[in-house]
Amino acid sequence: MPYPSITLARMRTVVLGTPPVELERLIALRRATGADLYDEVWDGEYHMAPAAHGAHGDLDGQLSGLLRTHARRIGLVESGPFNLGDGPNNFRVPDRGLRERANKVWFDTAALVVEIVSPHDESWEKMPFYAAHQVGEIVVVDPRDRSVAWLRLSDGAYQRVDRSPLLDIDVADVAAQIDWPPAGDED
Repeated sequence: MPYPSITLARMRTVVLGTPPVELERLIALRRATGADLYDEVWDGEYHMAPAAHGAHGDLDGQLSGLLRTHARRIGLVESGPFNLGDGPNNFRVPDRGLRERANKVWFDTAALVVEIVSPHDESWEKMPFYAAHQVGEIVVVDPRDRSVAWLRLSDGAYQRVDRSPLLDIDVADVAAQIDWPPAGDED
């Protein structure tokens, strides 16, 4: 009896044991071509992130402009993707962040990170990791429902806030400045 066909596009794939040489080649190819920009390692488990949705880049550029002045005012660097974590076996790559100015590969923490939700991503699953690394504030932007959730670390967990204590700005004001991209394909 033949195996039924499998649709991998919406399926999580886990490879147990020694990775096959084909997987190692795929990861090496992603590194060589820069396709691994958002790939992460979660406690030794490789998470291969797809290229970002079109709305993602649009929102990322807008958020960069909105955050840059505030970052400079408080002595931080406004940055695109960077490695936040313990090193090559346990790190996450936020879409954007406010962090110290340093020329290094691995950052222990950040004052603020931005996660722009894309189809099939793991933005919300990163919260415990960010809390463990003392990230003070998280901004989650979702183009599907045109929302901005601003979270502040308090007693080891994130709570929604209406105003950023770090930047001294209202979340509603930030959301109102976003020119939301038109709805599009979700895949």
